[in-house]
Amino acid sequence: MTYVYCVVRSAQSPRIARVPRGLAGMSAPRALTIDRGLFAIAATAPVSRYNESAINRGLSNIDWVSRAAVAHEAVVEHFIDATAVLPMKLFTIFTSDDRALEYLRGERTRLMAAARRVANQQEWGVRVLLDRDRAARAARTPRSGRAGGAAKRSGRAATGIAYLAEKKAHRDAATELTVRAHDTVAGLFDRLAAQARDARRRAAGELPAQGSLLLDAAFLVPRGKAASFRALAARESRALAPSGYAISLTGPWPPYTFVKES
Repeated sequence: MTYVYCVVRSAQSPRIARVPRGLAGMSAPRALTIDRGLFAIAATAPVSRYNESAINRGLSNIDWVSRAAVAHEAVVEHFIDATAVLPMKLFTIFTSDDRALEYLRGERTRLMAAARRVANQQEWGVRVLLDRDRAARAARTPRSGRAGGAAKRSGRAATGIAYLAEKKAHRDAATELTVRAHDTVAGLFDRLAAQARDARRRAAGELPAQGSLLLDAAFLVPRGKAASFRALAARESRALAPSGYAISLTGPWPPYTFVKES
């Protein structure tokens, strides 16, 4: 069978001399010509290890899937410097080279459009974590400090009035912190997106509830703007760190997020 890792747009046939070996048991990757300037990076997959029933069995083993995914991505990422690379889904398999090329040539218009959309661009990932205790300390106002001190001095905690007031103050502070954090990451995302060709972020409902992860985003950045994008992310990180925000930048990657339909 024929396993397809990705589709590469390149003026010449991609060099494959030092391509990673790929998934276990498969042949070394090779290039198949789809059309002028468009190539599939493929390998021969043994039927006994990669037929439908074998893959279905393997999908229940997270370690097996993880190893396959890492090997798949290593091959895709080898071509990151090509004009464009379109990652294929894990376990994209055809019965033969001819069947693979028949399908890919039928998708030629869509593949070329996707390749034009991401040409000479790379994906960068940005995640923002919030240390809520540190953020709360940074945001504490003199007013909230005086209120707590007054409650202690009054000696009325036994009546419950001071206790309830303190509880309300904590709730109000937590709500204010949540609103401020939402506005902070929204502004950060917008500033980074202004330096990118495209940007995607996981919806708030997809992030862990009440967790420290506030932003999980991907940015499609032209290669020529990579240095300025990294510099902007570094400046934002330094500016937000005292308020409890930790920004991590990863990349460059092939544009996984922006060609998922491929």
